[in-house]
Amino acid sequence: MRPPSGAAFLLAQLGAHTSNLFAARLAELGLSPAHVGVLRIVGQSPGLSQQALSERLGAVPSRVVKLVDELEARGLVERRRSETDRRNYALHIADGAAAEVAAVRRAVGAHDSAVVKSLTAQELETLLVLLRKIAEAEGLNAEVHPGYGARGDRSG
Repeated sequence: MRPPSGAAFLLAQLGAHTSNLFAARLAELGLSPAHVGVLRIVGQSPGLSQQALSERLGAVPSRVVKLVDELEARGLVERRRSETDRRNYALHIADGAAAEVAAVRRAVGAHDSAVVKSLTAQELETLLVLLRKIAEAEGLNAEVHPGYGARGDRSG
């Protein structure tokens, strides 16, 4: 049996560090990583129901309702009656939220750039290939941060 490589510890250390930095960056916008995760999925899938969003996130429905309530209060997300089932609401990025959504995108991009700034383009490509391979082998959903299921307060 070979001795531990330290890779798991380094991944955990970097994960915690980058998560904390991301949360701090988003706090400047008055948002949490979980809010941004909801915005990302709603932006990618307009018209998604709260139930479907909950399933995609792997989060309990009550947590998703709270997040959507908070985003709706901020004018970032709208609930609209579903055109196919009037008992349900379809989620959409709110009209007039473009400037705030753009600020979130800039924050996400700046965070990503800051995290990998010490890598060359080739090193970054290699890292991404290897991280995707590990994530796939672990059965992780590349779309969703696993914290939604465990604590419900983090996003990817």
